[in-house]
Amino acid sequence: MAASRYRRFLRLCEEWPTEDSKRQRDLGSFLRQRVAQAFREGENTQISDPEACDQMYESLVRIHTNFYKNKYPRLRDTTFTGVTVEDCRTILATDILKQMEDMKKGTWKRLREKFSAKKPEEDSK
Repeated sequence: MAASRYRRFLRLCEEWPTEDSKRQRDLGSFLRQRVAQAFREGENTQISDPEACDQMYESLVRIHTNFYKNKYPRLRDTTFTGVTVEDCRTILATDILKQMEDMKKGTWKRLREKFSAKKPEEDSK
């Protein structure tokens, strides 16, 4: 029975897309890591709580197949702020978040970081 559970999770991992814009914060990558941890011995892994395992699998399948998105369709593809889905994806991209983090730094902190890093020419003097 553990072998069939393992194969189902593997199939789900194969189908689950990864988002390159969310490096190290992607749900697909996280899912793959968790499945690898949970099934360390592959098909021979002993599952302590098969019911919880099945429930987790079913929940992930519902997320993957957009079950609730289809069950409860939205009238508009925007949020209460008026931001579209594409705008949200762009804002949540890792590169943009890094830029925003850099912008949050105060002037004093940025100057301190800039001048605290010694240049190679200064070390030779």
